[in-house]
Amino acid sequence: MSNPESKRRVLVIDDSESIHRDFRRVLCPEPIKGRDELDMLEGALFGEESASGSSPTELEFELDSAFQGEEGLAKVEQALAGGKPYAVTFLDYRMPPGWNGVQTLRHLWKVDPSMPVVFCSAYSDYSWEELRREFGELHRLVELKKPFNGRELRRLALELAGMQDGAATH
Repeated sequence: MSNPESKRRVLVIDDSESIHRDFRRVLCPEPIKGRDELDMLEGALFGEESASGSSPTELEFELDSAFQGEEGLAKVEQALAGGKPYAVTFLDYRMPPGWNGVQTLRHLWKVDPSMPVVFCSAYSDYSWEELRREFGELHRLVELKKPFNGRELRRLALELAGMQDGAATH
């Protein structure tokens, strides 16, 4: 298992407790007792790199949760002040009664303009053209539709968190 310094910090801002549980299940799975033995057997049978096993060098995640945009902004500010910024934020479009996702994004990118953000929602209240007009190039902004696929979620987290490896601020 890696040390906490090797983990990429992920923030989930969503008003649904069940969504936070889903993220934790996908990005921070509990080790399965006896899994090492199964991985060794699987490697012997199917080769070293099997589809179901995870690579020992694969990024691990440290997950943090916020249930409203304002709370998420405070966590991003604290993380930056502590020198441990988030590698990526997953953000819901709709979070009544507080800020919606776009309002939250405006605030987040004022304090951490390089942080990648993934909009997660079953509903898109804004078109990509509207977002492009307001935020410019969208290379740091991705959309993931709910209900999401766990593999796609993990792939996005790995890809976007990995983007930060060469960045001076992350």
